[in-house]
Amino acid sequence: MKNRAPLLTVLLGSIILLNAALTADAQSKDKAEIRQWLDQWAKAFRAHDLDAIMSMYAPDVVAYDIVPPLQYVGKEAYRKDYAQFLAQYDGPIEVEFRDVQIFVGHGVAFVYCLERLNGTLKSGQKSDVWVRVTSGFQKISGKWLDIHDHVSVPADFDSSKALLDLKP
Repeated sequence: MKNRAPLLTVLLGSIILLNAALTADAQSKDKAEIRQWLDQWAKAFRAHDLDAIMSMYAPDVVAYDIVPPLQYVGKEAYRKDYAQFLAQYDGPIEVEFRDVQIFVGHGVAFVYCLERLNGTLKSGQKSDVWVRVTSGFQKISGKWLDIHDHVSVPADFDSSKALLDLKP
């Protein structure tokens, strides 16, 4: 029995290291999938492809956007918000992500970043705004779906106005 103790210690240590390596590989793969999700979303958003955008959300998504109401509950409500936003633009809307942070674990993930939206409004006016975005994801049937979005801009409480001209 005394001779087996070192062997058991080595085996247990090996199992712990293997589990850590597998976990790190899984996290790396999940982070890559979330980054791919962001890229696909940006491509669909640029093209005003509402169906492609909405295919990336869970049916019971809850979203906090920079426009009223306080929250959008469910995919159909959020779809209307997206449709109204996209309808304001003529042509593509360019998207840039900055300072992207992705955290994953056991079928859930969240991302936060700064997001730049740049395009031409139907009026001909150029629009270029940075927003703050946090999104929560759940892996459902092997696919990452967005279950919560929170989009915001800083506010000046003295003037009660949103600060849309800030840049990183």
